[in-house]
Parts: sequence; structure tokens; C-alpha cells
Amino acid sequence: MHRIFGLNLPQTLQEVCDPTRLALIVYDMQVGIVSQISNGRQVTENVVEVLNAARAARIRVFFTRHMSLPRELMGVSQFRMAMAWQRVKSPDQVKPWFVRDSPSFHLVPELIPLPSEAIFDKLAMSAFEGTPLDFALRDCGIDAFAIVGIALEVGIEPTIRHGADLGYIPILIEDACGFGHADAAARSVASLTFSGDALITDVKIISAEFKRLQAQASTIHLDG
Repeated sequence: MHRIFGLNLPQTLQEVCDPTRLALIVYDMQVGIVSQISNGRQVTENVVEVLNAARAARIRVFFTRHMSLPRELMGVSQFRMAMAWQRVKSPDQVKPWFVRDSPSFHLVPELIPLPSEAIFDKLAMSAFEGTPLDFALRDCGIDAFAIVGIALEVGIEPTIRHGADLGYIPILIEDACGFGHADAAARSVASLTFSGDALITDVKIISAEFKRLQAQASTIHLDG
């Protein structure tokens, strides 16, 4: 690991994968979102694999859920976004899809958070906007996050960019991220690769890293 002015500069996935500094964000794996993705089942299975490996390695886990407000509380950005998503031409035609406690709002049953994990609800695309996520991560001394979920081109790229601007090291687990539009998702990955802020990996590699951490922790425990 590089070091300058008393700072460690991690460059590799192995250097960033440290349970004292890394969290896993499971982004918007909700019933009403997963059902819209053609390979929703495969993405869910990949997310479950990463989640189980992260839990075994004692990585802190945070879930997000996208929330719709009732029509009476929706503002300009909310109506414009809903009109674009629902492909309607009038705000009178908008129907909130993810109202709190509606069937579409809930996380898929394969991904039930543990009591030791948190769920943050949001209105914006970035998981950091309008949620306690940044405070919660910093309060735990976390400066890096891995992210999985849906959708890559809609909310995961903005979360990665926002996180990088806040000083975090993002890790995109590409095959554990679903998308609604393949070309747009490919452009997101290409853009993130070009900017260089994020490490980009896959389920197999990150799971192996988490298993390494688990084995390391077991060895320390036995030695202690």
C-alpha cells in the first residue's frame, strides 16, 4: 500500500477489503423494482451470495429502499421523475409506485436484513442524499463501500459518484447489479471506469476476498 504524509493510499481490492473500513450497500432490492428487471432472479441470487459472504466476514451492511410520496406531498422533481419513469404526459396520470408499506416497497424476501443491519429510505437516486448513510459510515470509521442492487444506470452510478465526491472508495460489484437498459448500464460502467474513482469487480472475486477476511478473523481468534 502506498503511503504519503501519514496517509495510507489503498489501490487494490485486497487493500480496501478490510472490515474496519468497508461497508456493503444493498441498493433498492425491492419487490416492485426486482420484478421489472428481466434477469431479476439471477441478480437477486448474486446479491444474496455477496451478502452472505459479507456477513460471514463481519462487514457492516446497509440496505436502501426507494420511496414514493403520496401525490399530495410530491413536488416538482418527484412528478417529473415519475412522469419519465411511467412514460406519461400529464402529472394527473402519475401513480406513486413505492408508497411506504405497499407491496412494491418491501425488500424481496431473499434479502431480509438482520437486527444488526440498517435500512435507509430515500427519495433521490443517490443513497447519500437525504439519508443518514454518510453520518453512519463516518461514525464507524468507514471510508469505503461495496455496492450491489438495482439499478446500475439509474441509482447505483449516482451513488458511486456521490460517494467518491464525499471521499469514499467505492467498489462496484458489476454482476450483482441489475439494470433496466443494457446500453445505458454499459455506458455507466464505461464512465466509472474512465473516471477511475471506483474499483470494479465481480461476485466471484469479492466473495473470495470476503472469505479471505473470514479465514483471517478465524485464525486471529484461534491464535488469541
